[in-house]
Amino acid sequence: MRILLDEMYAGLKEYFETLGWKVITVQEAGLQGSKDREVVEYAKKHNLLLVTCDQKPADLAKLLDVKHVLISNALIAKIADEKIREKYPDLKREDP
Repeated sequence: MRILLDEMYAGLKEYFETLGWKVITVQEAGLQGSKDREVVEYAKKHNLLLVTCDQKPADLAKLLDVKHVLISNALIAKIADEKIREKYPDLKREDP
């Protein structure tokens, strides 16, 4: 399976390739500035897994049965929280 990185994740291409994935970016596919549906349809046509941080293309991918991963801000915050707790287990969170 190859990965299609949405515009905001183009800078991660080398990291994914280092991890063994074959990757194409939206920019490389000639889809920079395209509508979300066009990006999702491209992913479907080329059997690509779409990685995005935008809800709308993730929703469209779900509707069109396209493999996708939504990297939401909530997910990023959970990962950061986990890493902080792992690295600094003695730190205590303050109540808001």
